[in-house]
This record gives sequence, C-alpha cells and structure tokens, in this order.
Amino acid sequence: MYTMKNITIVGGGPAALMLANHLDTTRYNVTIYDQKKSVGRKFLVAGEGGLNLTYSSPISELTNQYVPQNFMATALTQFTNEDLITWLETIGIPTFIGSSNRVFPSEELKPIEVLNKIVENLKTKGINFQLNKQWNGWTTAGDLHFEGQEDIVSDIVVFALGGASWKVTGSDGEWINAFEQLNIKTIAFRSANCAFGVNWKKTFIATYAGKPLKNIAVRFANQTTKGELVLSKFGLEGNAIYALSRNIQQALESEEHVDIEIDLKPMLTTTELMVKYQNSTLSKVTGILKEDLNLDRTAIGLLKQFTDKEAFTNPDLLIATIKAVPITLSAVEDIDRAISTLGGIDLDEVDEHFQLKKIPNTYAIGEMLDWYAPTGGYLLQGCFSMGFSLAQHLNESITDNENE
Repeated sequence: MYTMKNITIVGGGPAALMLANHLDTTRYNVTIYDQKKSVGRKFLVAGEGGLNLTYSSPISELTNQYVPQNFMATALTQFTNEDLITWLETIGIPTFIGSSNRVFPSEELKPIEVLNKIVENLKTKGINFQLNKQWNGWTTAGDLHFEGQEDIVSDIVVFALGGASWKVTGSDGEWINAFEQLNIKTIAFRSANCAFGVNWKKTFIATYAGKPLKNIAVRFANQTTKGELVLSKFGLEGNAIYALSRNIQQALESEEHVDIEIDLKPMLTTTELMVKYQNSTLSKVTGILKEDLNLDRTAIGLLKQFTDKEAFTNPDLLIATIKAVPITLSAVEDIDRAISTLGGIDLDEVDEHFQLKKIPNTYAIGEMLDWYAPTGGYLLQGCFSMGFSLAQHLNESITDNENE
C-alpha cells in the first residue's frame, strides 16, 4: 500500500503556485507556507502596468532571452509559452496577444481575478495553505522552523522565496542568511530590470518627468533593444532599458558611468530621415521634426537637451543625433524599487532538477536562483516553467518508486 508523502512549499509566488497546480495530489500532501496573509503578492505588483504573462514567440526565440540559457532551456521546453496559454485557458483565464508579442489575460480580467482563479484551482486539488507563517531557517535536527509554531518535518521541501525587490510583498531576500549558514554558495543581490540614473538638466526634467519615449531603440555595447522608455527625475526606466539592465549593471560595478545611445526613429535609416528632412516645405527645425519626421514633443525636447545650437540647425549632425542620442548613466536604482534582482543561490548548488546538492529532497525554484530574464512575461514564464518542470520530476519520481 502506498503511503502519501508530504511536500512543503515555502513561498507563494508564481513558481510555487505553478508547482502546486501540477503536483499529483493523489500521491502527495501539499502545503504552501507564506509569510504574508495571502499568496502571490509580487504577482499582483507585476500586473500594475498590465499583466504581461508571457510572449507569443517561437520557443527558440524565447529561450534566447534567458541567462544562462542552457540552465533555463530544459524547463522552458517542458512548459512552453504555448503550454502556459493553454493551461490558463483550462482554468478560465483566456488571453490575447498585445503589442510586441506580449500575452495578457483577457481585458475584462483584472490581475487579482487572474490570481484568484489560480488559487481557486489549487483549492479544488486539496492544496493546503498556511499563511502569516515566517520561515526562520532550519533547526539543528534539520527541520523547518516557522516563527510561533511547531517545527515542520517534511519528506520533500521546495523553497520558492523570491529575490530581494519589493520587500512589501514579502520578497525581501532575508532567507539568504539561512542558506549561507549551511555553506550553500550565494551571490549578493543587486538590481535588475531597473531604472538607471541620468544627470538631467533641472529645467529639462521639470518639464518632461514622467513622459514616455515610444517606439525607440536603445544601444549599449553590442546589444540593441526596441521598446519604450520613461523619463524620470532619477533617470530612465522602461522595457527598452530593462532588457539591457544586466549588462549595464555589470559595467557600472567597475566603471563610474556608462554611455548608451537612444535611436528615436529605429524604423528609418539615416538616409530615409535625411530625404524626409530635405523634402520638407517648412522652415523651422522644430516644425520639420514634428510634422515631417513625426517626433513628439518629448523626443524633440530630448534632442535639444543633447545638441547645441550649431548641431540642432545642421541637418547632418541633427539626423545623426536622432539615430544616436548619447546618454550617460551614472547610477543604479535602489534594489527595492527594481522589478527583479540578480544574485541569489549559485546555480552550481542545484542539480538539473533544482535540488540542492547539499540538502537531499530539498529544492529551490524561481527568482531565488541566480538566473536572469528581461522584465514582464519573460520573468513569469521562467518561474512558471520551473514550477511545472519540478512538478513533473516529483510526479515521475513517485511513479518510478512504485515500479521498483
């Protein structure tokens, strides 16, 4: 006769919720512990600007967005973006493809409703929830110690405690100390998918703070990304720079500042812009930029910030600047305001199934591991895929044991 095993999941973010949704509850008793009053707090933060769940792109193109790619590829192939969209549909969350191949829940569904449907599905499977429970590490006997309650003995433990950004959601990174005490190698947390500081002229940013730059491209080193930026008092934020944040962050660790270039018209070549400029019937430069080159007020303001009068009135220099506005970045946004973090448990500490090599039957998934993806749907897809992949492994482990 088969004896049910207990799985304890510590943390209630996207990776944990997907894991629990796909575990075989006829063979496992599954309990999710979270230090907050409800699960998925950071999932809701991700939805504040529109809940980008994944991307509608070929799986090979999708996996190229992750670092290290070989670490994430297996999980992403096991549970692809198409698999995620299909699964969401089965639990009552239809999706649609928005701009830049981003996938969102149906427009009538708010992020909290999406989360509630995922949690409701867990409850129908008999998943147990222990909320308001703060994990404080291991006892000397190796049991799980939660503040204010009896220590927990579990057959299998899965940690899904997140990174170190948005502490208000419970993702505070404090867990790292407990792992270090067991000689598990960790890497210090630092901001990723974050804003970078720019020393704006006060008069410029007083006018343009909060304004977007749409349909632009950002270049740093040998990498170019397209998307949007938002000008802030601190500097620049938005998906076009978030995608470069890992490389920019690394450069700023050894340099006082780094330079990027913003292409205000990435869909047009320098020659095409010059033809439009020369064919204009307008006499004022600002008018030509607005009417013939279709630049908005914010883009024109940025050009004026980074060109002197001579360059602004010289078509060759002006067009060259439109294609490469030089911006110097000098600081990284505070880690608690970053969308995600770099760092966490070193990947050498886990095997191909995310099991900690130094603690048998103990796993770590999600953002607490040191992998990187650009913001939004890539991060969520990565966490969902890891959760599913581990569920498949644990389910197969039970079957293999029964057949022995």
